[in-house]
Amino acid sequence: MSTSEDPKNEKPSTEEEVYEPIAAIEEAATGTADQPDIQIRSAGFLKPSKFSAAIILIVGLVASLLIAAKVDVKWLEQKSTYNTYTNDAGQLAYTFKGAETLIENVVPYAESPLRQEVLSVSSDEPAIDSQWVVETVTKDGVTAKQYSLLEAKFHFGVWSLLPALMAICLCLVTKEAMTALFSGVVVGAFMLGRFDITDAVLLPSIGSKSAAGIILLYLWLLGGLMGIWSRTGAAQAFAEFMTKHFVKGPRSAKFVSWVMGVLFFQGGTVSVVLVGTIVKPVADLEKVSHEELAYIVDSTASPIASVLAFNAWPVYVQAFIFVPGVAFLATEADRISFFFSSVPFSFYGILAVIGTLLLSLGITRFSGPGIRAAHERARTTGQLDAPDARPMNAKELQVSHVPKGYKTNVLEFFIPLVLLLGIAIGTFIFMGSPKVNWAFGVALLVSVFVALFKGMRLGDVIEGIGDGLKGVVFGSVILVLAVTIGSISREVGAGSYLVDLLGDKISYIALPVTLQILTMIIAFSTGTSWGTYAIAFPLAMPLAWSVAQGSELANPELFMSVCFATVLNGSVFGDQCSPISDTTILSSMTTGCDLMDHVKTQIVPASYAAGLAAILWTITVAFFA
Repeated sequence: MSTSEDPKNEKPSTEEEVYEPIAAIEEAATGTADQPDIQIRSAGFLKPSKFSAAIILIVGLVASLLIAAKVDVKWLEQKSTYNTYTNDAGQLAYTFKGAETLIENVVPYAESPLRQEVLSVSSDEPAIDSQWVVETVTKDGVTAKQYSLLEAKFHFGVWSLLPALMAICLCLVTKEAMTALFSGVVVGAFMLGRFDITDAVLLPSIGSKSAAGIILLYLWLLGGLMGIWSRTGAAQAFAEFMTKHFVKGPRSAKFVSWVMGVLFFQGGTVSVVLVGTIVKPVADLEKVSHEELAYIVDSTASPIASVLAFNAWPVYVQAFIFVPGVAFLATEADRISFFFSSVPFSFYGILAVIGTLLLSLGITRFSGPGIRAAHERARTTGQLDAPDARPMNAKELQVSHVPKGYKTNVLEFFIPLVLLLGIAIGTFIFMGSPKVNWAFGVALLVSVFVALFKGMRLGDVIEGIGDGLKGVVFGSVILVLAVTIGSISREVGAGSYLVDLLGDKISYIALPVTLQILTMIIAFSTGTSWGTYAIAFPLAMPLAWSVAQGSELANPELFMSVCFATVLNGSVFGDQCSPISDTTILSSMTTGCDLMDHVKTQIVPASYAAGLAAILWTITVAFFA
């Protein structure tokens, strides 16, 4: 992106692009243009990007129909082993995310039709999707029963990557996320033989708990709160207060954003929404480019959660890393302890957070040319977005619409903010998970009551909420589509195919980076880190232990910790950089950045951190394992 202020280097506006071909026809009709000029300018009717997108779409749709008709799926056994116990009622059970789940209809492993030996001899769909099995294992001379959940997963080979690849390619070509995501959903649905997109795909997705949560939180609550803050002028008052007392320029505004990202180490959507919502008014007032702000918010959220792991991550991940016969992974407490002991090897997470810190301090050498160009543009012109950007925040949320006679007070921002943070953090401490919906709901209600108490008309309040909803509805639709295509990608077996492709013939020195690359691709293709953990960990950890034993390593526990960290961090990288990830989309939405501008500028410094992390992991296992 050029930072020159020469008008000749500027891109034409949308209106100029639309009317330029029409002007060429008019000139041709009146004889005022020569033929070569007509040919060049009339080519504007079919932009190269639109032509390329049309070809990609047509090829993808045709390929999906051929795959559904001609390609046989490959079925795979996926085994997840849990800590089981007998409850007070004498029933076999296990605990997951704080809830007790009963285990019923257990069969011996050798009798299950979901064993790989059975699945490998047939391409037909198994009669059942999952089944609890029991095996007898011997550990440290003690024989015990081991209960596991077997699931039948399938993939279409390399074609399993097609839906995600379609969405990503169209995002890059058109810079229009909604069409790209929907196209990927359609291609995936056709591969699965679901041609009724509305009833068979979209309605079940919209009706799912995750999609309902997105609509409730990111459309109603977040949009309503941002709309009220815009109507009361609270966001602007907060920005002016911070500028007067704490923030003295773009550098300190970015540093405050970084500190907020570190403090909210919950990771994922929680951190992105809280930090992005809070810091945007201050950063906008200090002319911090939206690309820089989105990078700081996004690249601090999940990476810091993998380093300051006092959150829900260890409890979730530990369920997937049990390996029979490995003493330090035997119990839930052992696995959580192993998670924390592996934190020093989260090199990508550490480097990513350091990278955003350097940018916040004004050091852009490691931020990539896109971030540097955005920084220079904002510094010299005051433009927070590129000339051709399509920010994910609507104009309704970019300016204040305070009614005449209403006196704004900075407490109208601080009081809801304190309640929001207090409820989110308090529920995490006392209930084990942050109740973000409660937090935003209370903040919204308090903001409404305060505005009414101070004399704002109910009509103005409702208009403010309406402006907020309009401001985030586009991003909310994209989020729902992102959830849908992530589900489709997992269903067609994108992650299972990549793991199956790896095999088990690999040297111990190459394994950590191989796992890193593999999980980066899975998470980038599916748009989820936690979904990648569920796919990769049950296969990666036994593989790592087998390789460690086969290579007769002197320190197998350290090797396992490194391999664990590569899966954890590789998944974070892929999720963080994927244009179909909810955190990527939310980072763009809450900071007002163009989605693809955020993706393209963030992926460069993130790749620097991932590359250096790969070197450090390789050195660690080569010299210390």
